[in-house]
Amino acid sequence: MKSLTIKDFFAAFPTDDACLEHLMRTRFGETIPCPRCEKTGRFARLASLPAYSCPWCGHHIHPMQGTPFERTHTALQKWFYAMYMFTTTRNGVAAKELQRSLGVTYKTAWRMGHEIRKFMAKVDGDTGLGGHVEIDETYIGGHQKGSGRGTGTRQGKTVVVGMVERDGDVLTEIMPDVKRETLEPIIYDNVATGSIVNTDKLRAYSDLHYGYRHVALDHGAEEYVRGEHHTNTIEGFWSMVKRTIRGTHIHVSAKHLAKYFGEIEYRFNMRRAPSWTLFQRLLMAF
Repeated sequence: MKSLTIKDFFAAFPTDDACLEHLMRTRFGETIPCPRCEKTGRFARLASLPAYSCPWCGHHIHPMQGTPFERTHTALQKWFYAMYMFTTTRNGVAAKELQRSLGVTYKTAWRMGHEIRKFMAKVDGDTGLGGHVEIDETYIGGHQKGSGRGTGTRQGKTVVVGMVERDGDVLTEIMPDVKRETLEPIIYDNVATGSIVNTDKLRAYSDLHYGYRHVALDHGAEEYVRGEHHTNTIEGFWSMVKRTIRGTHIHVSAKHLAKYFGEIEYRFNMRRAPSWTLFQRLLMAF
């Protein structure tokens, strides 16, 4: 299936019970060895609780326990539909849009959004990069005062470093500054030794020739491409990030910025997959 329509979603998950049944099958299977009596069989759905019971000893299993839906008072189908929205949009979902679409309070919509973003980041994971890697930094939020990268030129902005494998995955990290001793450890932890690394001429990257084939492009002299070497991929990712924040969320606080990047990374790293796959991957990861 190339895309997932609203009709497809409601055909697959018409009720809360259908969503709970999916959780049960995904997490525990059709037949389950009971942790208490050790007999194996099909657990029965309880009418009074979102749980299943052993037919022999009555032991309960709660499929929502240990998921983003644990302790929620919001209908499970609304959670599933919120995940559908997150995986079928290009630039994310604002809390106000969740509020309108789900018929919940803004506080509930805001919390649901953040729980789903954290789950997307967990499912995406952080895999190491190698081969040909582009590295760059950007500044999110705050306001610009003056120009350049010197101290005090970016008031209240959050530093984010990004690393993308050519034709592969992207990793981002919120950083306190762009000093060499701050950036180098995160690069060496995530980029395989021997990789080709492309950056701009930021001084913090000047020692990357130790362990890497490092090619730095002089953007100040309008050098943006040198043969196969460029940082166009990571800069394109920054453009997508800023369109998402400005167009969908307007403003994102530094406190929660990492959650938004987790969501954006998930979507970028599965950019070649159809929306059904993005949604299905979340559904199968509980």
